[in-house]
Amino acid sequence: MGQSDNRVGAMDDVDEVTRAVVTASRLLMAVSARSLAEVEERVTLPQFRMLVVLHVRGATKLVALADLLEVAPSTATRMVDRLIAAGLAHRQTNPGNRRETLLGLTGEGRRTVQDVTSRRRAEIAGIVAGLESLQRRTLVEALEAFNAAGGELPVPDEDPGAHPGGWTAEGAV
Repeated sequence: MGQSDNRVGAMDDVDEVTRAVVTASRLLMAVSARSLAEVEERVTLPQFRMLVVLHVRGATKLVALADLLEVAPSTATRMVDRLIAAGLAHRQTNPGNRRETLLGLTGEGRRTVQDVTSRRRAEIAGIVAGLESLQRRTLVEALEAFNAAGGELPVPDEDPGAHPGGWTAEGAV
């Protein structure tokens, strides 16, 4: 087998993995949509992403939040305004710099993230339980490598919405 044949084989492998990941992403999107079903009258998927970022990072400046979500600051402002109107988020003065405003979650916002995340985890656990033990271990290894390659940080086991590194208003971005 020549060098050209190895590249073709590697490309076929990339195509096969890509197909499998795209299929898995459709499944995960369906699980995500079902987990949001109970709150979809109040929260869209992009707004829920914002809630999750605020839940994980803690109080955050609007510009940093827009950057994290890869949206324009004006889009982030409209999203925040809707979340505030729904009672899920609030604005507060940064205690470390009184000229800055931080965005954070209300108790209802935290409960919403925890409830949706709990439903999502339960459904995914049901799917994973249908795999054999070796398949589960192999899947964990593959997904950890995939997440690392994509720059995604792992979710803490004990609380899917825990603040990594103890993020507080003082440590906000």
